[in-house]
Amino acid sequence: MSSTESPDTATAALPVPPAGPGPRGGEETVRTVTLPGLTLAVRAPARGPARDDDGAGAAHDGDEREPALYVHGLGGSSQNWSGLMPLLADRLDGEAIDLPGFGHSPPPVDGNYSVSAQARAVIRHLDAAGRGPVHLIGNSMGGAASTRVAAMRPDLVRTLTLVSPALPELRPQLSAVPTALLAVPGLAGFFGRLTHDWTPERRTREVLALCYGDPGRVSPEGFNAAVDEYARRLELPYFWEVMERSARGLVNAYTLGGQHNLWRQAERVLAPTLLVYGGRDRLVSFRMARRAAAAFRGARLLTLPEAGHVAMMEYPEAVARAIRELLDSEVNDVTADAGRS
Repeated sequence: MSSTESPDTATAALPVPPAGPGPRGGEETVRTVTLPGLTLAVRAPARGPARDDDGAGAAHDGDEREPALYVHGLGGSSQNWSGLMPLLADRLDGEAIDLPGFGHSPPPVDGNYSVSAQARAVIRHLDAAGRGPVHLIGNSMGGAASTRVAAMRPDLVRTLTLVSPALPELRPQLSAVPTALLAVPGLAGFFGRLTHDWTPERRTREVLALCYGDPGRVSPEGFNAAVDEYARRLELPYFWEVMERSARGLVNAYTLGGQHNLWRQAERVLAPTLLVYGGRDRLVSFRMARRAAAAFRGARLLTLPEAGHVAMMEYPEAVARAIRELLDSEVNDVTADAGRS
């Protein structure tokens, strides 16, 4: 299937690829964090070679790096950041979480998959780890949750980077409607039964066609990793329930008014913000870039015309360079403030 064709309605069951292109410059470590009613899998890159001219790099010895947290989107996992994290590892002590019910994190005890619940999971993890303030980086649903974190707990967020954040659209693209339909009770399970005979390879091809501007950019290793992760997830007894409830939580977040409205919360964010939008995004409209840039005060905007919904997986070098520029500007602002005091 080409990137311009409409994927089958049932493929919207996984609107973000379950795995990424794999780590660069070394292996990854995964640990489990247990909190009351919540267990999270946390992924971090291993140390690798020194930074090169493309902006890639790995950790310095010592304590020079600043903490960062990466938050994936609906249907995704911490592996979505495996291509980007090593490129920033010389500057950021990064870790990526599997949100409750995704990746290797089991469902939360309370069964709450709302955007607010996802934001609370991030906050609880940061509070328990004592890592804040962090450079918070989120994609899609993870971008919506990260926006809420930055608005509710500015003390925990040093900078905010949002890649195709799932913020409310009055007129969503038709290609995004099937994802919203997952929120209808029982429909996710119906999708599961409808596609029961599909192979993990077919499912993965459909998801990549939905999420990538050009699925041909996916390496064979990245494709195989996504297939393996998809196959593993389909064996989980809670897979379809998590997808349905998470989609419903996202749709419900779009309808909230008052101070809980995501656009209102975007206006309250104090942290320096970078917004990344793809011109071929089939899930979050490219036209939302202008509105988001106006909502987040003083936000930087990176537009990638050929990228789809997961620019950090398609164009990790470009996203890494933009994040470095955000970090540099934040350091310069702090230095300037210190000079004036």
